[in-house]
Amino acid sequence: MFFNSRVVALTLAAVVAALTVVFLTLVPSMPMPGFLVAGGLSFAATYFFVFIAFEFLVMREIGKIYKVLNKMRKKDFSYIDELEHEASNHPIKKINREIYTYGVNRNKEIEDLKKLEVFRREFLADVSHELKTPVFAAQGFVHTLLDGAASDKKIRKKFLKRAAKSLDNLDDLIEDLLTLSQIETGQIKMHFEHFNILTTALEAIDQMENKAEKKDLILSLDQNYEQAIFIYADQKRIYRVLINLISNAIKYTDKGEIKIGFEQKGQKVNVIVKDTGRGIPPDDLNRIFERFFRVEKSRSKEMGGTGLGLAIVKHILEAHDTKVSVTSTVGIGSTFSFTLAVGQSTAEMEEAARKQLMMLQKEEAFEEEND
Repeated sequence: MFFNSRVVALTLAAVVAALTVVFLTLVPSMPMPGFLVAGGLSFAATYFFVFIAFEFLVMREIGKIYKVLNKMRKKDFSYIDELEHEASNHPIKKINREIYTYGVNRNKEIEDLKKLEVFRREFLADVSHELKTPVFAAQGFVHTLLDGAASDKKIRKKFLKRAAKSLDNLDDLIEDLLTLSQIETGQIKMHFEHFNILTTALEAIDQMENKAEKKDLILSLDQNYEQAIFIYADQKRIYRVLINLISNAIKYTDKGEIKIGFEQKGQKVNVIVKDTGRGIPPDDLNRIFERFFRVEKSRSKEMGGTGLGLAIVKHILEAHDTKVSVTSTVGIGSTFSFTLAVGQSTAEMEEAARKQLMMLQKEEAFEEEND
């Protein structure tokens, strides 16, 4: 059926003209020219107004809807900016805008689902690979012992130690996976409190000092801080962040030092972990916070770790409404930093923190002298 604004206008104009002439027949002594003039004028006026109304108010907008649908089929969503800036109370234009917005949203959902599916496949592959390594290693050692090697005391002890180490690595991996999952799903709630981050940093240094000494690395604060630096955060989680960043720095630093520093600017404290390690290639900077991503995959098993440390750091800091940033130069080193809110303190808290800080720094200096 041929249907456009011209046909509709002609049809309605003819009907209106006919009705006008019929109505005028009720008027007595109406001359024939009057019927013709009235019919012609009503036909022309009706045709003109109906054609304009349909052409510009209906048919043109319907044409735009077809144009939008065609663009949506081709996945061309550049037209959305024009529609968003086009303010109109025209009902058909509103429908057009709603159709296009709906299409954009559905397309975005489809793209997100595709990305999630790819991520799911990669994640399952990574988890399977990471789980197989320690399981197969422990399995190999145990089967070797069962096949007769257990009779040799030295071999038995050596293989049992290796099997235990593999199982410890498996336990660390599962623990990190559970932690990451609980943080993402909100099962782990952040417990915010006011505390001295210098004390937390020194405790993290003390925890990781043995690993640093095995590689002849210097691990310390970047300066002697005489006053406490209070922040408002989850102390346990921030301690985990520092441990993970220091551990990562130790893995990728062969010589030199790892320094932890703090800069207070207004109501924010900037925490900095800087190393003189191998650095991170520019192409890898945007991926280092992904699960299981390692800069040097060929040496990943040699250096140990679960590959989830930086991913956990990212999620903990996001729960603190902040982000970790990194700058790195290959062959020179890397600097990780993040900001936290300044905490409140009382005179008693500051004095206690100052004494504790002095005691920890004296213990550190004493250990260095004895070494």
